[in-house]
Amino acid sequence: MVIQTCWAGEAPVLNHSASFDSDDLVSAKIALDDSEARDNGLPRIVGNSAALRRVLEMVRIVAPADATVLITGETGTGKELIAEAIHKYGNRSQGPFVKFNCAAIPAGLLESELFGHERGAYTGALARGIGRFERANRGTLFLDEIGDLPLELQPKLLRVIQEKQFERLGGTGTILADVRVICATHRDLVEMVDQREFRADLFYRLSVFPIKLPTLRERPEDIRLLVHHFARHYAARMNKSITAISEEFMTALVRHSWPGNVRELQNFIERSIILSKSSVLTGSLMDRPSAQKGAAPVTLEEAERWHILQTLWQTNGVVGGQKGAAARLALPRTTLISKMRRLRISPRRSSTFSVLPEARSSAPKGPA
Repeated sequence: MVIQTCWAGEAPVLNHSASFDSDDLVSAKIALDDSEARDNGLPRIVGNSAALRRVLEMVRIVAPADATVLITGETGTGKELIAEAIHKYGNRSQGPFVKFNCAAIPAGLLESELFGHERGAYTGALARGIGRFERANRGTLFLDEIGDLPLELQPKLLRVIQEKQFERLGGTGTILADVRVICATHRDLVEMVDQREFRADLFYRLSVFPIKLPTLRERPEDIRLLVHHFARHYAARMNKSITAISEEFMTALVRHSWPGNVRELQNFIERSIILSKSSVLTGSLMDRPSAQKGAAPVTLEEAERWHILQTLWQTNGVVGGQKGAAARLALPRTTLISKMRRLRISPRRSSTFSVLPEARSSAPKGPA
């Protein structure tokens, strides 16, 4: 089966030359491209980094397989978008895509919400209730924050995934479940299994095909594309004329570690658009709310990778020579190439920061 891709980072580019203006009084500006691109309803996943491309390749492989998928990653990395992409690319794309957050519902109501209930099953059950598994029939059920599912419900979930059948709460009739299950969590399920907080048999059943999403720190070359994507959307939604982004502001955004990942970046750009008083978007990270306590720190390897990427961007991907990245980093050319191979850095991709056209009507559905 041939799958037609429509990732934002791979959309047909109608204007290949981004405009860069500069003068003595104003910092360099990165112009926003207002060109239109085709939009076929697939979730927009913005980026061109090697880390993201590896994830998208796994999506293409597993989508038609109808297997259970476990998506892991830090908060704000775009787990729901990846789940929706798997559904859209799979054989169930014409069926419903039902989302359910296991952490958003009180524990006492989870069973009823998932499997439904019969009239009189509990106090207040005045009519039959249809659960998420029935609603997702012939489609996909996305169980977000699966690590928060109570232990007492885990055997029931395991049964419906393995045997494809269940009973409503308070009922006796068996209902067949023709549903693909995709789960996601930011928690370490392996550690939870070791601590007996999560059933090992359910973990193995869910992780038939695991996909780990990279943090934004691991794909800094995508930050520029994401900033343009969000700036274009929020400027249009707020009816503001934002035609460019200050290069100084963009550089600060790229250098920031973003512990909240794409969601944090998206919210910050929305706030910056709200506060903007000119056609050139600028702002200060000092005004940003403090990062959440316990966010993952930037490792030495991540810092080294980021520094090399920034240098390669400044040299347009040139490694050797007097004005190349190796000279700027005071490293022998062979040493830098060795580091780039170890850190999986491509000089061609590190210099890919041109503005990509997107449809005006497309709204960011969440982080990616």
